[in-house]
Amino acid sequence: MAGEISFFELGVADPGKARIFYGNLFGWTFEDVPGGTGFAIATPTVPGGVHGDDAEAVPYVFFKVDDLASALERITELGGTVEGPETETEDAAARFGRFRFCRDDQGSPFGIHEPPAG
Repeated sequence: MAGEISFFELGVADPGKARIFYGNLFGWTFEDVPGGTGFAIATPTVPGGVHGDDAEAVPYVFFKVDDLASALERITELGGTVEGPETETEDAAARFGRFRFCRDDQGSPFGIHEPPAG
């Protein structure tokens, strides 16, 4: 269903340290992602990820959409903004889906996620 939380991402300074902290705190398991820029996080319910060099160092909630392009268009129509270009590799997109960081019309960060086909 569109709009439900489908993924979370932790922005941190050091992904390796985050892996240790959150792994010990919650018992999460981590897996390298293509490109080696962070980790995929396995939880009992909602999958996640961690990436480094995040200036804001905040958690992001990603909401499921059926069509990424349409959702991006609607976000800007409603006064929100889309941050940066699409950055995932084709391997990562096939495995995890496509993601975009956004801000609502008040500047609050969130993400949208189009899960992989199948």
